[in-house]
Amino acid sequence: MKHYGADKAWPFAEGGGATILIFTVVWATAVTLWFLWQNLATGFFLFLATALWLLILYFFRDPNREVVNKPGLVIGPGDGEVVEIVHEFEDYYLKEDVIRISMFLSVTDVHVQRVPLGGKVTLIDHQPGQFLQAFKPEASEVNEYMAMITESGYGRILIKQIAGILARRCVNNAQPGDELQTGQRFGLIKFSSRLDLYLPPNAQLLVEIGDKIVGGLTPIAQLKIKD
Repeated sequence: MKHYGADKAWPFAEGGGATILIFTVVWATAVTLWFLWQNLATGFFLFLATALWLLILYFFRDPNREVVNKPGLVIGPGDGEVVEIVHEFEDYYLKEDVIRISMFLSVTDVHVQRVPLGGKVTLIDHQPGQFLQAFKPEASEVNEYMAMITESGYGRILIKQIAGILARRCVNNAQPGDELQTGQRFGLIKFSSRLDLYLPPNAQLLVEIGDKIVGGLTPIAQLKIKD
């Protein structure tokens, strides 16, 4: 998978180019109409198109960050707020006890996802589903999502990109067999959404419910080498 480092020139999220292009064309059309016919209708269209264009540019922003990379340190997979921390048995993919950390991403958060801990991708899976509000607990199970498992000497980590009431598409650019680095960009969720991170049960948590997470920067948990 293509890896963007600190010298990433394109300031917007990979996967957002088509949307940005469409709204840029709409904005350019509005500007043209305003110069040709300056009236209330074209003025309102220009105002609306400009506002939407700026919102799209803001949503798809993808800032470079000095990623925190230490042995066994799990970092934030994206921006958002921790809304749940649950000890449970994950019976679909991992089939073992886990700690699930759920994050809600608002429309104002950066929606690019980063690898929480480096490892080899062993699974990418897309599951269709509903589009409930992403902050609801049941969204983890019933909403449409993309799942990815990475494996390293610290065990297996499962991360789900979960669609919400506005988010209708989850993008994951990784493939099974890829060796991913901690903090590497791998995907995008378009508009407000949810991230679920499943960690080994012996993970030492470094966050609490209500904490604000910054992708690539905020320490989430510390893992030990798997026996």
